[in-house]
Amino acid sequence: MPTREGILARCGIMPSVSTELEVALREAVDRAAATDRAAGLTVLDAGCGRSSALQAFRPQIARFVGIDIHEPAPGSMPYLDEFAVVDVCTNEDAFAPATFDVALSSFTVEHFAQPVDAFANVARWLRPGGTLVITTVNRRHPFVAAYLGVPSGLRHRLQHVVKATAADAHPIVGVCNDPRALRSAMEAAGFMDITVKPIGHLARAWGRTWPTFFVGLIGDLMARGLPSRRSTLLVSGRIPAAEQGR
Repeated sequence: MPTREGILARCGIMPSVSTELEVALREAVDRAAATDRAAGLTVLDAGCGRSSALQAFRPQIARFVGIDIHEPAPGSMPYLDEFAVVDVCTNEDAFAPATFDVALSSFTVEHFAQPVDAFANVARWLRPGGTLVITTVNRRHPFVAAYLGVPSGLRHRLQHVVKATAADAHPIVGVCNDPRALRSAMEAAGFMDITVKPIGHLARAWGRTWPTFFVGLIGDLMARGLPSRRSTLLVSGRIPAAEQGR
């Protein structure tokens, strides 16, 4: 029987968002390392979950901090040096200004009630020249728009069908989930060199079962020729370097 990845490759739904995310993080990590941080990098995963794409760069990381809105299960995040319960939308004093070189927010923006405030807080916590990398869903995709538009109770039940585990089913707000809104919010927070890259990812995101995988595949094929409507957004932006801010 063909694998899901094999089907996606034959349909041209490549590369995956995880592949593109690793490239974006590599650029951010290498840029930070080039500023001569002899002691290693300090990074933040905002909404760290059970794994982090930043784990691939662990040898270059001296301090790896994760935050989320609830305590994790004991021992579930061995890759972290520190964990704190922080609402990134409201806890602006959770970290001192200019603490981190790189920040990651992977599939969390859709849960933010106040995304502009969240980006402003992360911007404050980043050092001059630091980078924020984001992955999130794209409301311009018709299936994603329909999914985000159903009543919250029904959507929560649907999450249990499409998500890998029940623990991944969190309330979704979706107030900043299209390319224009994300760019505007990041600009308002002070980020520069903002890139927004739409990626076909619905089949992978909904691939818990074969029926939901094929629904996602149809969605990916529908949007393949319409880049701005692909299901997932990979976004990055930088804080101006110190000399640029003078």
